[in-house]
Amino acid sequence: MGTSPAIVMILFVAVGCFMAYPEAVTAKHTGITRHYTFNIKLKNITRLCHTKSIVTVNGKFPGPRVITREGDRLVVKVVNHVPNNISIHWHGVRQLRSGWADGPSYITQCPIQTGHSYVYNFTITGQRGTLFWHAHISWLRATVYGPLIILPRRNESYPFVKPYKEVPILFGEWFNADPEAVINQSLQTGGGPNVSDAYTFNGLPGPLYNCSAKDTYKLKVKPGKTYLLRLINAALNDELFFSIADHSLTVVEADAVYVKPFETNVLMITPGQTTNVLLKTKPKAPNATFLMLARPYATGMGTFDNTTAAGILEYETPSSSLKNRPLLKPRLPAINATNFVANFTSKFRSLATAKFPANVPQKVDKEFFFTVGLGTKPCPNNQTCQGPTNTTKFAASMNNISFALPRIALLQSQFFSQYSKGVYTTDFPAFPLIPFNYTGTPPNNTVVNNGTKLVVIPFNTSVEVVLQDTSILGAESHPLHLHGYNFYVVGQGFGNFDPENDPPKFNLVDPVERNTVGVPSGGWVAIRFQADNPGVWLMHCHFDVHQSWGLGMAWVVLDGELPNQKLPPPPSDLPKC
Repeated sequence: MGTSPAIVMILFVAVGCFMAYPEAVTAKHTGITRHYTFNIKLKNITRLCHTKSIVTVNGKFPGPRVITREGDRLVVKVVNHVPNNISIHWHGVRQLRSGWADGPSYITQCPIQTGHSYVYNFTITGQRGTLFWHAHISWLRATVYGPLIILPRRNESYPFVKPYKEVPILFGEWFNADPEAVINQSLQTGGGPNVSDAYTFNGLPGPLYNCSAKDTYKLKVKPGKTYLLRLINAALNDELFFSIADHSLTVVEADAVYVKPFETNVLMITPGQTTNVLLKTKPKAPNATFLMLARPYATGMGTFDNTTAAGILEYETPSSSLKNRPLLKPRLPAINATNFVANFTSKFRSLATAKFPANVPQKVDKEFFFTVGLGTKPCPNNQTCQGPTNTTKFAASMNNISFALPRIALLQSQFFSQYSKGVYTTDFPAFPLIPFNYTGTPPNNTVVNNGTKLVVIPFNTSVEVVLQDTSILGAESHPLHLHGYNFYVVGQGFGNFDPENDPPKFNLVDPVERNTVGVPSGGWVAIRFQADNPGVWLMHCHFDVHQSWGLGMAWVVLDGELPNQKLPPPPSDLPKC
């Protein structure tokens, strides 16, 4: 018996709908599985009239967009075709019970060696907004990074006006030299590394650099529209100011968490942070084009790349001539405008609504106080170094412990506890062993201790950490990133944290929820989180130079008692050291 044409047409339409909207055939809360392949390849790229071979994903710089929805599963196969070892970190993803997919080398996995591959398999749970992915070994993040865009569940809307268009803008740093050679030389000599040669918008430096007029990012807009700009600071070592001439921006999300909207003409964004902003274009196309500028906010005593990346905001008009339009330029704060930064960051607040609550822990089970900052290591015998003195190397530490990466991945060691002996110890100090005037006159002894020391906490512990900047070798801002968790920024201030008078001022109602926070230069910040995600989780400075010098530590969060509170065993293709 033949099938009727009507039934054939119904089947055809049904299959077509499934191909176009596979989410529609699955339960709302399960999402779909999205597959990506990342081929790690070398590619010749030219910037600033300088051509070099760089490490890329699929030959793209910046790398490809990964687009998903809340509730979806991502399966990303990473194949390493380059001489360097590689791993990919999904920055800001909670990785609930999927710590094997977090990506930092020697923390949750050994790196993927040349000719090998690894599949990152994880589900986006309770998150929507802008994050990013990047290499997490040495300084390969300089070129290996890209946007991770998490859309709301299908049929769910943004808690703000629907944008006409969404545009990712990634800030980066360009080195004419090989970034791996730059950090290797720094670690060998003990001196500060050479700084980058340019900042970039989506990989393009812009017209303020030599030989770069053709390498300029242009954002073409229509009048009377609202655009959602997904801003990502993927720069290696610099916090950045950003502004668009003669346009204000409305901040609506930070680190993939919605915030109470506020307007600003200038943003400051640290490495590791993302910020979604609404740009409302002018009702009629103006007779002008507008510069977008990004320039560093720098507070340390060391050298930094004191240049400015520029892009162009251009209105689409019927007129084809752009030559006679004036080019307007925004005003940015001073390089070291710490008060502006403190005022700006204080404006971030969680929505704290029934749908998007701020579940900040009201009571704390464990309190920690971590100093963060620079220090020194002794120069090896029979060697002259280029640190603060010719007998010392630069180092960085938390509670005076400079974090040493092990040779076996910490999560692997912890999961198979018989291997943990000799890999790490669990005596990272909860408080500085020798208290001092942290932001006053620094102590004479600046030498740090080295070790792979971890903090072990039971499942579901409520944690408060005060991160205190120090003036050793100069106070400066430090963007601290916590893997595997978001945290609430409940307080911040300048000077030394006062355990008696500062906690009563904490915001426990609508504090901002983030994965990366700038510890203020010469000040402190207090964060809280609920340790409900078992695994080993790195916390480190997102200045790669400071991370390379040891500014980090790791948490071991133990399994809970129920099956859904335990970390599953590692996948069979987990890379070996």
